[in-house]
Amino acid sequence: MEFFNDVGGDPHKPSIFELVAQEQLRDLLQPALKYVLSVFAQRYPRYLLRIVNRHEEFYGFLMFFIERHYLRKHGASFSENFYGLKRRRKPLYDLDRTRAAVGGIPKEEKLRNRDVRRSLFFLICLPYLRAKAQDYYEILGGGVDPNVLDDGSIRRVADEHEEEHISQRLRRVFKLAYPWINMSYELWLMSYNVAYLFERTPFYRPWLGWMGVDLRRLSADDFRLMNNAAQNIPPSTHPKNLTTVIGRLIYKSPRFLLDSLKVLLPTAIFFVKFLEWWYSPSSPARSLSASPLGPAVQAPPILKPHPQGVEVDKARYGECPLCRKMISNATALPSGYVFCYRCAYDYVEKHAKCPVTFLPARIWQLRKVSG
Repeated sequence: MEFFNDVGGDPHKPSIFELVAQEQLRDLLQPALKYVLSVFAQRYPRYLLRIVNRHEEFYGFLMFFIERHYLRKHGASFSENFYGLKRRRKPLYDLDRTRAAVGGIPKEEKLRNRDVRRSLFFLICLPYLRAKAQDYYEILGGGVDPNVLDDGSIRRVADEHEEEHISQRLRRVFKLAYPWINMSYELWLMSYNVAYLFERTPFYRPWLGWMGVDLRRLSADDFRLMNNAAQNIPPSTHPKNLTTVIGRLIYKSPRFLLDSLKVLLPTAIFFVKFLEWWYSPSSPARSLSASPLGPAVQAPPILKPHPQGVEVDKARYGECPLCRKMISNATALPSGYVFCYRCAYDYVEKHAKCPVTFLPARIWQLRKVSG
């Protein structure tokens, strides 16, 4: 029955489930934003395609301002504040009963500028470096046995170039060491989760102990302080001109937008999930889009390749004729040939024709091929 009372316990200490939930929310923000940008980039590729290609940098730049605002104003990251948590500088002697009797929030528990900078590093820079390392590992063919894709050319190249370059050796070392480093890192984090669960440490992440910062639930004093800050707003004087009004709106609108993310985020997630359901094969949109006039007209036959065009190997099904890799985001040209969207867009924008048949083509004629 000790789970149903707080006698002898700490009512403001968050459970491991709350901490894992806020971390999962933070991990879901990046793929959700990338999905939304990818959808709109198909309609406006000229403006959004470069952002999608550099999504990690764009997401890190955006989250820097969001996390800095929440750390300075609320003393927590966005996901932590969403779940009613805060960061505090852990005191040397924790006297909860004395503080409960006195009331209020001690000033020494608030985050300093140094704590905010360190928190930003572990909230933004560390995930960015891990994502880049994972991408580089996949580029090197991580997780794939080289014998599966070896058709004899790799051995011939290795025989011709017996002396291996230093950069190639470093890539091989990184490819072999990265899985072990990543696994050790995950085991390190899991050990802290287990230690926090059994109250062996007050920090559920190792860098929080190095910073001297722990996570707490928002108390009644925190809510009282937020209400007083919202109510005790000094009455603003009447603006003398329109420039003053516009200046105040420009100054307050970014902060208002950042604070409203707690409401906009659940609404956006619901809207995205609704669109995924609506455009799924089992949704009513499929039945409504079916033509009452019968089956669709069959596509015309594919045009013959131009003698000077890009060669298409029919034996390699699913390979892009331009980049010679598996087709990503398949896109068809008016000639009937299918390429990666990025390859087709760049080639048509530069040459205004199909790379295989030399048939004239324009950007607006690109058509995404659904699976």
